[in-house]
Amino acid sequence: MSQHSVLSKARQEGRRQLTEVEAKDWLWEAGFPVVETQLARSRAGAVALSRETGFPVALKIASPQVIHKSDAGGVKLGLNSQSAVARAYRDIMTSVADKHPDASLDGVSVQRMAPPGVEVIMGMSKDPQFGPVLMFGLGGIWVELLKDVAFRIVPLLPRDAAEMIREIKGFPLLEGYRGSPPVHLPTLEGLLMKLSSFVEANSEIGELDLNPVFAYPDGATVADARIILEG
Repeated sequence: MSQHSVLSKARQEGRRQLTEVEAKDWLWEAGFPVVETQLARSRAGAVALSRETGFPVALKIASPQVIHKSDAGGVKLGLNSQSAVARAYRDIMTSVADKHPDASLDGVSVQRMAPPGVEVIMGMSKDPQFGPVLMFGLGGIWVELLKDVAFRIVPLLPRDAAEMIREIKGFPLLEGYRGSPPVHLPTLEGLLMKLSSFVEANSEIGELDLNPVFAYPDGATVADARIILEG
C-alpha cells in the first residue's frame, strides 16, 4: 500500500493511528528493512497466511484502538503449526475483545518470526519548541524498565547518530557482551539517519516507534512499528 493510500484511508476513517501493516507498508516503501507483515481477517485467513509465510510465525492484533498489544493479550509468538495459529487467533480475539470491548478488531497481522538479535528501539516524538526529536535505546521491555535512551533533534548529522548509539549505558551489549557477537553499528547509524530524513520529509507524522529493531552482526530488521499522525 502506497503512502498516499495509507494516509487517505486513515483520514477517511477519522483515525490518527496507523495499523501495523499500514505503518510497515509505508516504511518498506521508504526503504526500511521491515519484516513482511500481512493482515488476516479470519482464523482461516491467519492459517493460510502462516502456511504461505513459513513457520514459525507471530500473530498480533490489528486494531487502531489497541496500542499496547501485549498488555491486551494480543500477541502470540513462535507459532510452529497451523493448529497453533488457529488457537492463537481465537485466544487473541477473545482476550482483546474482553479488555477493549469498544475497539474495532480488524483481525491479526501475520509475520514470520525474525531471527533473534539485540533488541533496540528507534523513535520520534515532537517537542513543542524544538520539533521532531529522535530517540535511540535498548528495545523490547528494556526501554520501559531501564529508560536507557538518547535523544537528538532532527535533522541528524552522521556524528549525532554515532553518538546516540554510544552514549546509552547498554552500549556494551551492542559491542558484544560475554562472548556474544557485536552488532553492525554502521547499519544502526544508517537507520537513524534514514529515520531522520523520513520524519523530516513527512511532517504529518506526530509519533513513530520502531520497536523492536533486531540488530545483527551483518544488519538489522524492523520487527514492529507504530506511527501516529498529527492531530
